[in-house]
Amino acid sequence: MAAAEGEAAPREEQQHQLGSSSRGLEDSQPAASTEPSQELVPATAAAPTENTEKGETVGGTAPPETTEERAPTAAVAPAKSTEERAAAGRVTRSQHGAVSTQSSPDQFKLRKFFVLRPGTLNQAIKDIEALVDKEVDGSIHSIWLMAEVDHWNNEKERLVLITDNSLLVFKYDFVMFNCDQLQRIPLNYVDRISHGTFSFPKHSLLQREGEGVRVFWDRLREPSFTSRWNPFATDFPFITFTHHPVRNINDTFAALCDIHNFREQLKDAAQKVHIMKPVPGKANGVLVLNQQIHIDAYVGLMSFLGNQNKLGYCMARGNIGF
Repeated sequence: MAAAEGEAAPREEQQHQLGSSSRGLEDSQPAASTEPSQELVPATAAAPTENTEKGETVGGTAPPETTEERAPTAAVAPAKSTEERAAAGRVTRSQHGAVSTQSSPDQFKLRKFFVLRPGTLNQAIKDIEALVDKEVDGSIHSIWLMAEVDHWNNEKERLVLITDNSLLVFKYDFVMFNCDQLQRIPLNYVDRISHGTFSFPKHSLLQREGEGVRVFWDRLREPSFTSRWNPFATDFPFITFTHHPVRNINDTFAALCDIHNFREQLKDAAQKVHIMKPVPGKANGVLVLNQQIHIDAYVGLMSFLGNQNKLGYCMARGNIGF
């Protein structure tokens, strides 16, 4: 009996030791399994969270630092280029808008002149060239597009030709393609050419900008009192020209409306005719004066209305033609 109790005691001790060891293993195993899970879960969850915030998909092997470096570069560069393109577009639109706003009214007004219609000027030149008398006038030297200013300050559209012997002034209808009037001035009678700005009497209400050229052909004859006060008088011994309004439309019209070249060519042509065909009792040669061109007009209500509405030009006037 004593031996049996002695054997049972060691067995209970062994079972107690085994139980305690098994509990120790159970305690140690959860601790070991918990620690790795705590380390792996944050690592696997942190990387997708950072990449999701940056809006990129990166593989599991890609290091987070490399992704963080690439993301700002890819995001900033397009933003800068987009801002630059937007700014450039705003500048371009503003520039084009400024040009169109400033130039459109003037361009619209100039397009109303019939002389600017395609083929109109060429047809007019052919028509007036056919009216040149080769025996009296000789060959044509140059053709000019001018505006005549009469003694009442009225502007009138004119085509002017300089030939061997004559100065031809045409009133041409650019609407109906017809020459309404022709004035022939022999060059050997031209004795004076004055050029400069325009002037008016002291108490006149009129004014005119720009320069003009006045051609005299009979310095001994003065216009009569009746002619001065007659707005339709044409017996004046001089004629006055100024720039045509379309002179700045392009280089072709700038050359046709250049009164400075017109003055020089007219002087040279008149000098040659004075030598070849002198007029008895007249001094040979042409006197060129740089002085103001005086217009003896005071109120000029008719000229004010006519010049403001360009009544002396062939223009489109709504549903009513010239």
